[in-house]
Amino acid sequence: MRLLNDIVDNAPLPIAVYSGEELKIELANAAMIRTWGKGAEVIGKNYLDVLPEIKKYDFFQQARNVLKTGIPFHALNKKVDLLIDGVTKTHYFNYSFVPLMDPEGTIYAVMNTGTDITDLQLAQQQIQSSDERLRMAIDASDMGTYEIDLASQEMRTCGKFNSIWSIDKDISYKELIARLHPEDLAVHEKALLEAEATGKISYETRIINHDQSVKWAKITSKIIKNQNGRPITIIGIIQDINEQREFEQELKRQVASSTEELRRSNDDLLHFANVVSHDLREPVRKIKIFNTLLKNEKDSVFNDNCKVYIHKIGQSALRMNNIIEGILAYSTINKTKQPIEKIDLNEVIEDIQTDLELIINEKGAILNTCDLPEIQGAPILITQLFYNLLQNALKFSKAQQPPRLIITCSASTLDGQEAIEITIKDNGIGLDPVFAERIFGAFERLNSKDQYEGNGLGLALCRKIAERHHGIITAGGEKDNGAEFTVTLPLKQSNIV
Repeated sequence: MRLLNDIVDNAPLPIAVYSGEELKIELANAAMIRTWGKGAEVIGKNYLDVLPEIKKYDFFQQARNVLKTGIPFHALNKKVDLLIDGVTKTHYFNYSFVPLMDPEGTIYAVMNTGTDITDLQLAQQQIQSSDERLRMAIDASDMGTYEIDLASQEMRTCGKFNSIWSIDKDISYKELIARLHPEDLAVHEKALLEAEATGKISYETRIINHDQSVKWAKITSKIIKNQNGRPITIIGIIQDINEQREFEQELKRQVASSTEELRRSNDDLLHFANVVSHDLREPVRKIKIFNTLLKNEKDSVFNDNCKVYIHKIGQSALRMNNIIEGILAYSTINKTKQPIEKIDLNEVIEDIQTDLELIINEKGAILNTCDLPEIQGAPILITQLFYNLLQNALKFSKAQQPPRLIITCSASTLDGQEAIEITIKDNGIGLDPVFAERIFGAFERLNSKDQYEGNGLGLALCRKIAERHHGIITAGGEKDNGAEFTVTLPLKQSNIV
């Protein structure tokens, strides 16, 4: 008897025995007492006195019916709200009421056993909720899902699977493959071969509809294997990408059209540059020659107005020539690739000083420079870049003050590459910071063309050259207090720029 009591009391499943019409508790093991959560002093009390909160359920009547009829009662997944430690908690049980009989077959009690399946039930609810949310997401995303039993070749589908394939009934895997565009069968086979190593299948294909129209779809799936590593199932998703493909094709068409238009525009620009260089240079050259001859005509006496007009003709011809040269340089800079070479920037500055010697001496300019490094680049372009900047500084000097140019440099980085930052600062008429970016635009002029010569392309050309060398150029300064240009260039370049 003691052994039997020990077995019951230490059983992991709740066990209790009730007798009489009021279901007096004759026995309750530790597991049942923990389940009730009413304390250990329950033996001898009536069932509903211990658990008054379950009056709304059928437990009491179910147990009494077993006492009367001797027919066992079993229930699954029964929801019960129990008051434990003053807090109502929801539980789920599988339970039974079984009659106990004496040797004569008389029912003297009912045994109650149960299993708390609350955690399992909640987990199942979460799975169901997740499945439902997944189905809703799939339906909303215009995707279809499928599962293929590789042994039977049977398929289970949901979502938009049927509408994507344009089918209205169950169809086998082989029948689906027959709907693929013949040109895409190789893509399908390649994806299957790759899946043998990765376990994943992913490819885009065309589906041929019954009316012979074509629809693009993306198929993504995974191969499920058994414990022996043998493939048994394929689960996957199919997505309608027809609109996306049509958009890509239209985008490619527009890009091709825009590229062709850009090519024609560039060709027109180059043609214009050639026209400028060949057709306009000669008339301007003749204007300059004949104007010089007229000015030097000894047998003619010109009054003061005529002399002014002749001078203006000369200035206009010179300005037109500068514009022609600037347009030609600006329009052709991107047409030819330049091989890179080592460039000693000290030599570049010295050569430029020699070229600008007349204006330097005429204005009494002072040029202070630091020791500059070697860089890689196209010598002709780098020379043009610094020539324009130094010429600019000399041009926009103050009338009563000798130009003073200071060149400094410091190590820097540009997009993770070693670079050199070179600053050219002058004491000229200055620059309003508002226009610090605008001055790099083609044909931009901030000062009178009558007071300062130029074609408005010098700084635009500087920016082009800096960008060709994967560098940058910026401007700063103050109005009436000098300008400052900063050029940052990588020390090394690729094979060509």
